[in-house]
Amino acid sequence: MPVLINVDSHDHHLFVRASNDGAKALSGNHAAFVNCVNIGLINNMPDSALISTERQLFDLLAAAAGKLIVRLHLYTMETTPRTDWGLDYVRRFYRGTNDLLNTSLDGLIVTGAEPRAASLMEEPYWASFGQVIDWAKENTLSSVCSCLAVHGAVLHFDGVERYPLPDKCIGVFTQMKTRDHPLMLDVPSSLRIPHSRWNDVHEGSLAETGFTFLTKSTDAGVDSFVKQHRRSLFVYFQGHPEYEAQTLLGEYRRDIGRFLRRESENYPTMPKGYFNRDAEETLIIFKREALTDRGPELFASFPVDRLAQDLRNTWHPAAKRIYRNWIQYLSSQKTRQSKFLAISSLV
Repeated sequence: MPVLINVDSHDHHLFVRASNDGAKALSGNHAAFVNCVNIGLINNMPDSALISTERQLFDLLAAAAGKLIVRLHLYTMETTPRTDWGLDYVRRFYRGTNDLLNTSLDGLIVTGAEPRAASLMEEPYWASFGQVIDWAKENTLSSVCSCLAVHGAVLHFDGVERYPLPDKCIGVFTQMKTRDHPLMLDVPSSLRIPHSRWNDVHEGSLAETGFTFLTKSTDAGVDSFVKQHRRSLFVYFQGHPEYEAQTLLGEYRRDIGRFLRRESENYPTMPKGYFNRDAEETLIIFKREALTDRGPELFASFPVDRLAQDLRNTWHPAAKRIYRNWIQYLSSQKTRQSKFLAISSLV
């Protein structure tokens, strides 16, 4: 089934992108809007990743929806720093948090953001973020937090602090499923998920405050975990199941560019478990050149096309299964709630 996307703030039109016939507009009274699963996406990613994140999550939801129809609502926190281009883009296609706080949704996805401050509570969007997740625990059936949004939510709800890693955790890491759970139905016992983050949360601190772990890695630590907060089941992904095959390559290339322009003093960590041996050797040679003759002009010779041709999205089947389980959870909880309200109205 298609995923329907709101493209204005008044619901006059929707945008549907079907998997086989491109895009077309549907009017606001289309029959498919009835009994669909309503999911909000709060896209906090920087402007450079705004559209790609939107696309990645759209494509993953479309692949995972199965026979269910998903209606995706796009939101942004106005306090997230943006360029003039980014402000114009979200103004045209996204709603603000004031609109979000005056509605309810079946599910919510909150993306991470690029860290700007040493402390999360010093980030420019911290107050808005707290409002959003407080709203979500009362007005959604389940909410997904990704990467930095994970660290913000566990700090806000349970006082669990993140801690900085000595090196960036970046790569595709093998995860082990730690328990049976509805979100892990038909997910293999061993799966691989991309990670890209500078911070982590202690497994012990999470356990002490009642979180349930679903997957974790020897190399990358806790990957996914859950906790019920009032009405909503919060699902936390420290990794990025939504990433496309070349996303980590793009991030690594971006970080190399920052090093070459002297915006960062440390050469970035190569993603682990991601490139084949030939690609890793190519990247080692490029690193030697960068350390010997550091300068922004070297960036143009980064062999991005050669590296990209052998990359494969090996984590997509597991990611699709996890998100399918999540959408089905939303649908079943919505149906159960509707039946309960119908019975209550008769009493």
